[in-house]
Amino acid sequence: MADSISWRRFCRIGLDRPVPHPTTLVKLVRRAGPEVIAQLNAALLEKLADDRLLRGRKLRVDTTVVEADIDYPTDADLLEQAVRKLGGLVRRVKARGAASRTRFRDRGRAAGRRMKQLARTLRRRTGVAMAEVDRLTGEVAAIARHTLRQVRMVAGNARRARRRRPGDGRLGRLVGELEETIIATQRLLSQTDQRLAGNRVIPDRLVSLADPDARPIRKGKPQHPTQFGYTLLLTEDERGFIADHQLQRGNPPDAPQLVPAVERVIAVTGRAPGTVVGDRGFGTAANDQALAALGVKRVGLQRTGTPGKARLALERTRRFRRLRNWRVGIEARISHLKRSFGLRRTRLRRLGGACTWVGLGILAYNLQRMTVVTG
Repeated sequence: MADSISWRRFCRIGLDRPVPHPTTLVKLVRRAGPEVIAQLNAALLEKLADDRLLRGRKLRVDTTVVEADIDYPTDADLLEQAVRKLGGLVRRVKARGAASRTRFRDRGRAAGRRMKQLARTLRRRTGVAMAEVDRLTGEVAAIARHTLRQVRMVAGNARRARRRRPGDGRLGRLVGELEETIIATQRLLSQTDQRLAGNRVIPDRLVSLADPDARPIRKGKPQHPTQFGYTLLLTEDERGFIADHQLQRGNPPDAPQLVPAVERVIAVTGRAPGTVVGDRGFGTAANDQALAALGVKRVGLQRTGTPGKARLALERTRRFRRLRNWRVGIEARISHLKRSFGLRRTRLRRLGGACTWVGLGILAYNLQRMTVVTG
């Protein structure tokens, strides 16, 4: 920000005036939290509706992935990170004078050596190499188990020291983080055991220690078959405003999210939309009936599977094809939000941080869109 004239103009900071450090802005954003950002978005949507800018006569709905700020996860890499993090936490706990006589050996370098061997092995890309990868992954898991055994003893003694020093908030936070990392490491070991046993599909898989709420998400895209982050539901009206958004952990099914999203838009605009469209993930007979009960006259939801004769005739009509073609426009809106408003990847961690990041991006977009519509 210090060398950006456009940001200085936006923040009304003169060229001869000092600017705050970037970490100051990060702290202010985190202090606001997702609840405050949600209130700001709600207030803006209410103003847009009162000024008749947000009409909500036509709605198109879709979901996308907001990626977490993490590297591509592997079992060995996650376990090596856990070993190093546990070692660092134990050192900080001992530096506070807790569990100072409890024996602990930091095995981070040993795990790191296995990771270097694993990286060299992966370059060969043969069947023998993959067997070697499994062997090295098992060795990293064994190192993590030895580390975990000693860390549990350190954690127990640190808890007793914390009870004797209730006013030491720093020690309390360290002990809490240590216990949380122990639980995460146990979970990683369980995942690794399942993967080495041949189970490649592990539900609710932990993919990051830094962002434990991130989940693997498959959307069927050829370039990115698996992404790691959160699922974002977007509802756009005919003027391009984002009338509703919801960020969720994992990859929940699309269909149950449609009617609640439309109901939230109705609560803001005070009227039922005349048209609602979405892709095949939202297309169910129950959704068609529920939208009709809300007062929606035109529903453009394609169905999955092989449609019957009556349904096929309906989807081939000119009216339905026009609704389907209009729905495709939300893909361009999603691309615009990711390119220009930071929704491709969240830089804040955990679900609360991701909600804050996405909420700020949607707020900035709707403000910019308001200037376009009124200008």
